[in-house]
Amino acid sequence: MPVFWLDDEDLTFPPAQWASPEGVLAIGGDLSAERLLTAYQNGIFPWFNEGDPILWWSPDPRFVLFPDELKVAKSMRPYFNQEKFTVTYDTCFEVVMRECQARTRESLERGSQSGTWITEEMVEAYVNLHNLGYAHSVEVRQDDQLVGGLYGLTLGRIFFGESMFSLVSNASKFGFISLVRRLSSSGYRLIDCQQETPHLESLGARAIPRETFLDFLKKNEHENTETGKWT
Repeated sequence: MPVFWLDDEDLTFPPAQWASPEGVLAIGGDLSAERLLTAYQNGIFPWFNEGDPILWWSPDPRFVLFPDELKVAKSMRPYFNQEKFTVTYDTCFEVVMRECQARTRESLERGSQSGTWITEEMVEAYVNLHNLGYAHSVEVRQDDQLVGGLYGLTLGRIFFGESMFSLVSNASKFGFISLVRRLSSSGYRLIDCQQETPHLESLGARAIPRETFLDFLKKNEHENTETGKWT
C-alpha cells in the first residue's frame, strides 16, 4: 500500500481506507488549522517524532469510547463522593499540553516508547486550534495545584482525545470521567481515543472497525460544532 506525499497548498487527503496496514496514510503538508480540521473530519490525525516529516495516520481498528459505555470503577467513586479533585476547562490549555509533552519525553528517556509526538510544532498548532475555539483542555486540581489533565478537539458531536497526564494517582482518570459525563450531557455521541491503551480500555473504550468510525464521521458532518472556550 503506497504512502502519499501531501502538497503544501492542497489540503486534500487520500481516502483513509488507503492507509498502510500499520495505519500510515500520508507524509508532509503542514499543521495549519485548516489542514488539521480537514484531517480529523476524515478520520486522520498527525503523529510523528521530533525532527521527522509529519506523518498522517488512520489506524484500523479505531479505539473509541461511547459515552453510555463509560466504566467507573468502585475505587474511583470515593474520589467523586469526597470531591478529592476539582475540574475546570480551558483555563490553561498550553500548560496542560506541555505537561503531556513533559510526560512523553520522560517516557522516551526511560526507553518505554520509541518517540514523543508532542513536538513544538504540535504545541503551536493545537494552541492555535484552542484560540480558534476547537481544541479544549481539562484541568484537574488538588489544593489548587494542577495534578492532571487532558486535551483534544471537538467537531460536531465527537470529541477527539489527544493526550493526558497525571502527577498523582487517578488524577487523569478523574478528569477523563468528568469530561465524558460533560460530553454526554451535551449530546456528544463518541470520544475518539485513536489507539488502544489499557488505561482507556479500563474506562470502557473499545476497538471498532475503521469503516464504522468513518460512518460516524459522515453523519457527524451535519452537526454543529461547539466552538469557543468551555469556561
